[in-house]
Amino acid sequence: MWEPDYFALVNLLALAALYLWAAGRAKRITGQSWSILRTISFLSAITIMIATYLGPFSAWSHVAFWPHMMQHIAIMMVAGPLIVLSNPVTLTFINLGSAGRRNVVKVLRSRPMRLITNPYFGWSLFAFVLLGTHVIFVMEWILTDHDAMLFIERPVFLAAALIFYYPLIGNDLIAKRPSPSVRLVSLGLMMIPETVLGMVIHFAPIPLYPTYVDASFSSGLDPLTDQKFAGALMWALGMVLDGFWMMLAALQWWREQEKETDQLERQEAREAQNQ
Repeated sequence: MWEPDYFALVNLLALAALYLWAAGRAKRITGQSWSILRTISFLSAITIMIATYLGPFSAWSHVAFWPHMMQHIAIMMVAGPLIVLSNPVTLTFINLGSAGRRNVVKVLRSRPMRLITNPYFGWSLFAFVLLGTHVIFVMEWILTDHDAMLFIERPVFLAAALIFYYPLIGNDLIAKRPSPSVRLVSLGLMMIPETVLGMVIHFAPIPLYPTYVDASFSSGLDPLTDQKFAGALMWALGMVLDGFWMMLAALQWWREQEKETDQLERQEAREAQNQ
């Protein structure tokens, strides 16, 4: 069952086409092929967003809570970091002229951007969006207003994920990258709000959202069972995905240490030859 949302489909396909065009042009500019892994990462994110926004999860999210929760997990914890790993800022920088590149550098070094890329800000924003959108009256507003879901919830979820993960994984021309320990701790601490949210929803003794109670009369689903499953998904999958991104950050840390060690060894070798 697919829910036709042509506005989202056209925009997502346009983004995929734009990325592929920019990747091809980057090869002509630099003489080197754009990383296939980054391209796969971006296209994977677009595919996940199409499946999430237009596929069964989108259609079922008005009937049951657990598909709605899967949408949140897919966008905030999978699609968002995959976009970050595709290095869209670097690709944009390569495709711009000299004036455009100077402007990109100015933006990246600006005070607002330094605030946004501060891991404390990103963590707080991610947690606030995750927890705030599950407050009962906010959730009910989103579920009953299509425009709120399309033009507010979806962009806010994706923006919070991009801001959170941008300084923590990959290295996409960020002006001031946090230390490896800060990156790991930030990713690990995100388990706290995810676990709290999952536990509150899972252990709630009554259904929290009237929309799903009303939908249960036609769907036949038990709203409390559905809610417990949704909470368990956030609790369990959130921890698994956080653990994966922590491992990736740890691997990046290890590679950085290897590069520093190699540089020191080469420097020592040159100094030894000069003596």
